Amino acid sequence: MGNTTYLHSTDTIVALATAAGKGAISVIRLSGPQAISICNAIFSGKNLLEQPSHTIHFGTIRDGARVVDEVLVSLFVAPHSYTTENVVEISCHGSDYIVQEIIKLILQKGARLAQAGEFTKRAFLNGKFDLTQAEAVADLIAADSSKAHEVAIKQMRGGFSVEIKALRAQLIHFASLIELELDFGEEDVEFADRAALENLVHHLQNLIRNLLQSFTLGNVLKNGVATVIVGKPNAGKSTLLNVLLNEEKAIVSDTPGTTRDFIEDEISIEGILFRFIDTAGLRETQDKVEAMGVERSRQKIEEAALVIYLFDVNELTPADLATELAALNVPDKPLLAVANKVDLAADLEVAAYQAIAPVLFIAAADKIGITELKQHLLRAVNQGDLTTGANTIVTNLRHYASLEQTYQALDAVLQGLANGTTGDFLASDIRRALYALGEITGDITTDDLLENIFSKFCIGK
Repeated sequence: MGNTTYLHSTDTIVALATAAGKGAISVIRLSGPQAISICNAIFSGKNLLEQPSHTIHFGTIRDGARVVDEVLVSLFVAPHSYTTENVVEISCHGSDYIVQEIIKLILQKGARLAQAGEFTKRAFLNGKFDLTQAEAVADLIAADSSKAHEVAIKQMRGGFSVEIKALRAQLIHFASLIELELDFGEEDVEFADRAALENLVHHLQNLIRNLLQSFTLGNVLKNGVATVIVGKPNAGKSTLLNVLLNEEKAIVSDTPGTTRDFIEDEISIEGILFRFIDTAGLRETQDKVEAMGVERSRQKIEEAALVIYLFDVNELTPADLATELAALNVPDKPLLAVANKVDLAADLEVAAYQAIAPVLFIAAADKIGITELKQHLLRAVNQGDLTTGANTIVTNLRHYASLEQTYQALDAVLQGLANGTTGDFLASDIRRALYALGEITGDITTDDLLENIFSKFCIGK
């Protein structure tokens, strides 16, 4: 079912649009054909049915003669609203009791509770925006850093959609020509230039390949960089974590084995979210609790996107460093070797350490080298061209999977062209590619797909 065939819902939905719990104000949202009339039935003030769209009105919500609250009511008359339906937003005082009383009155007047993401789902189904833009709404709400916000805003405003729809439009042209050939099958005619089709497929695959490659960065921007700090006991891991977070998050002690489990927190470095994990020191130990912490440290190394190996430069020789890094064995992810406590080193053999691996020298306790460390972390995750704002970044695993399916279908088209495959098989492979691209934007949808996407939204969105 595509979003152009949807008929407006006959029911009116209601939900709390702001976070649950006490606050200065809460916003209750209604959407549907009866949204304004239902609100008008419990509102004492102006007649809301006679007011223009995009206006705000002061009054009271009443249960009969009883005043529940003084409120502001915002009106958005169809089709000029988020969902394209009549929408009302009631701003009331942020008491759980008041919110529940108002929603109860609204339900009594004929509305029903909204499902998760139903407001945005209605906006999509009513043609307000496509599926990638709808998903970007959830990403925008969840954005914890400036770069995640930047990507979500671009996608919500249709940046990614434009690129996907352009790819699909180019392919539809050739698909229609090949389908036309099938109508004249007995006459052995070719309307679609095979050489031009091959060039187009190569061009599309190149664009899709770039989008697929951007997913690594996109995933980082959306979910943050899981960065684990590992090393021997007393290397200064907890001190480094505290300095990076600018707070006393981890216990600092001269006693080896103080950190028995991992400690996790996050900060934004130039718009990129890093989730730092301070782990138990890596060493052989007879202490069962500490041993469990060491084992968890190794698990966190496996799960991390980036590893900082911190060592005390006064305790570890260059030869020891080579042994430690080899034992760490993380060839599939960025590893940053950091030498700590350089302020206490009498004769620092910088060249000898650098001969083993690129090493950054810091003194965490005195905050020496921390700025340089942050810059190294940014380079390690490879921001690419994101800062220019010029490239489309794929951040959604569903989009990535559909792009991969598109790429594979286009591969089948190329193989068919090389083998002189008949038009019906070419048409089938092109349709597969078009279907996969259509699933991204919502030109092709199923109920299960929509349920899976919108069930992850918050109720009031």
